[in-house]
Amino acid sequence: MPPIRFIPAAERYGLMPLIDRWVVSHAFSVLAQRQAAADSDPIATCAINLSGPTFGDQAFLGFLREQFARFNIPPQQVCFEITETSAIANLGSAMHFIGELKSLGCRFSLDDFGAGMSSFGYLKHLPVDYLKIDGSFVKDMLEDPIDRAMVESINQIGHVMGKLTIAEFVETPEIMQALAEVGVDYAQGYAIARPLPFGHEVRFSAYGEPVPAVFL
Repeated sequence: MPPIRFIPAAERYGLMPLIDRWVVSHAFSVLAQRQAAADSDPIATCAINLSGPTFGDQAFLGFLREQFARFNIPPQQVCFEITETSAIANLGSAMHFIGELKSLGCRFSLDDFGAGMSSFGYLKHLPVDYLKIDGSFVKDMLEDPIDRAMVESINQIGHVMGKLTIAEFVETPEIMQALAEVGVDYAQGYAIARPLPFGHEVRFSAYGEPVPAVFL
């Protein structure tokens, strides 16, 4: 069942923190299995999306600490993703949540960046490691000079602030090449790979050169 079939109902009835807990436990279980397997490389980085309501759930921080200890997962191996919209709506909670988990060694990515109206103002207060440039700017950047300018601006601001940048909706080699020229650090989209089952092994680099295994 695709997420779009049940997430709206889960949000309506306040069930997203429970779903986030299930996702974390399942992901950590797979990470632990990969670490213990002698015939496969461990997953280098696991990105996990979290919902906005989870930021205000103080019990969730304790739950995460328990899961790290239970599965013996290095916090540096995990990057949590939060959307720009959720961060704006829960700015105080998001700042506290991110600060607590970064103190453990976790990394954070701000998803769909650029879609909000006050991105650059509040960004100074969110200690995230990555900015994911909203795909609405990326997908048409070859035809629309305004979209390309937005990608360039977000990339520049991110680098000035010491953050790495990730472009979403990278669906053609031409877009990937344009992003390389702009200086975007990472790309995500069909030009790299289509979604695969968790733990499936693929080998990619930033722009096509062989590198150690990356797991999507």
